[in-house]
Amino acid sequence: MSVDVAIVGGGPAGAVLATHLAKRGRAVVLLERSPAYRWRACGVFSSPASADALRAAGLDGETLASVVRPAPAMRLETASGTQVRLTYGDDGSLATPAVSFDRAALDPALLALARRAGADVRLGAAAARVEPGRIVARDADGETAVEARVIVGADGIRSTVARAFGIGRSPLLGDRVGLTFHVADTGPAAPRDARMIQFRDGYVGLAPVPGARVNVGIVLGRSWASQLREDGAEHTVEAVLAAIPPAPDDPVDWGAAERCDPIEGAAPLGHRVARRHGPAWVLVGDAAGFLDPFTGEGLHRALVSARLAAAAIERHLSGDADGLAAYDRAMTARFRSKDALSLLVQAFLARPMLFDYAARRLAGRTRVRETMGLVMGDLVPASRALDPRFIAALLRP
Repeated sequence: MSVDVAIVGGGPAGAVLATHLAKRGRAVVLLERSPAYRWRACGVFSSPASADALRAAGLDGETLASVVRPAPAMRLETASGTQVRLTYGDDGSLATPAVSFDRAALDPALLALARRAGADVRLGAAAARVEPGRIVARDADGETAVEARVIVGADGIRSTVARAFGIGRSPLLGDRVGLTFHVADTGPAAPRDARMIQFRDGYVGLAPVPGARVNVGIVLGRSWASQLREDGAEHTVEAVLAAIPPAPDDPVDWGAAERCDPIEGAAPLGHRVARRHGPAWVLVGDAAGFLDPFTGEGLHRALVSARLAAAAIERHLSGDADGLAAYDRAMTARFRSKDALSLLVQAFLARPMLFDYAARRLAGRTRVRETMGLVMGDLVPASRALDPRFIAALLRP
């Protein structure tokens, strides 16, 4: 078969990109290796910016409301007990504050959106071989050669497309491990804060999601490697959950929480590429680079990359030789400051006393705290948090 664009990966980035291109009248095939949705390590908590991006992509309000659970704030909690409540710009007036997504409902809804727009969505079809202008797709019926004017890698941190073009690089933050799963939520259905809790060489995020569940995301640094090898993921997860400090609004006893699905892992957690485009290919979403979930806002970045890539691919297909390179430049310009901020936050996290010092000042300085929430939620440019005046306001005694 011959198409304008072949997309590998049916997550939010791939599905939204397919929707944008199909609406422009382009022939698009999307290859998703899984025959049906299955839980895998992925982000669920996001700022209002992600909900806005999904509306812009065409997701209707009723569907959007069914896949999100509002979260008034994210509470950052240091190992010594300091708490910082980040509201992501919501003073109680936003129609959609920060949210946690039910990915088991969101991802299929976005694939359905792409189909309605006219994209050829093929589930259970893996990219067996990728080369310039051509993908060999394999499904239950055998292999199919797909000729494409543009190939898109939207296939996550272990991207087949990135590997095929030889542009994968070692993650900046080392070989960290991510573990994710859901536990049953026995608390009230009312909106409740998400929590991000720091501990020795790691942290755990707790985000209430639709369906009476809490998404648990654990990130472990290198010092946990031996324990993971010796005890396994199950016992390591039990140890982390048992150490979560109780909070008045906890929906469960974390040490005895009932898991709703298997533990899914990602290692290494980060992903880095030398560039995001080539002569007839681009990378979007996590395939285009993923630094860290603490400040990374991976879902929002995926949606932004899909929008920017759609415009660039349209330029390329219309004869603009600079179209795909423009996408790479736009992504760099959009996220350079956010990546620098993420690295700065990681430097603080690696030094618990310094992180706690900064957290105490954030907790006590309203304007500084509100700015940090807006920056972490991608609601204002991250350069605001890198401004020397902001840093001075944050760190001064």
